[in-house]
Amino acid sequence: MTSILMVCLGNICRSPLAHGILESKLPKDTFYVDSAGTANYHVGDLPDHRSISVASGNGIDISNQRGRQFKISDFDSFDYIYVMDQSNFENVIKLSRTTDDIAKVKLILEVDDSINTKRVPDPYYGNISDFEHVFSLLDAACAIISKALIEKET
Repeated sequence: MTSILMVCLGNICRSPLAHGILESKLPKDTFYVDSAGTANYHVGDLPDHRSISVASGNGIDISNQRGRQFKISDFDSFDYIYVMDQSNFENVIKLSRTTDDIAKVKLILEVDDSINTKRVPDPYYGNISDFEHVFSLLDAACAIISKALIEKET
């Protein structure tokens, strides 16, 4: 089974959305998707209500997710680790033990050449339109990722 981890700062806004979006695009019998945060602010918490709302409005239920912190063993458990911004990237890389660990970590928007910025903005201090924008960015990136993963699997 191929495993993919989505990582942001607190694991309540961006990574739960990315987790839910990618999970909705992949067969569950072949792929496992999870999410985590680099910080421990929201361990055990539900995703932000605005993330839940935007996901739900797009036919995706993320209300069963709970926040957790990224841990070193995630390098062993996951084949791919997608981070939302450079700060997340640096925080995850600091925990790496080998070049193989580092090779698993990518900025999620790097997969989409049509997007100029490679940083998924943190919508936490914004409004619902900021969450909708983040959903749109992640949905496009996850479409590319899921297509590549499914092609690789077959």
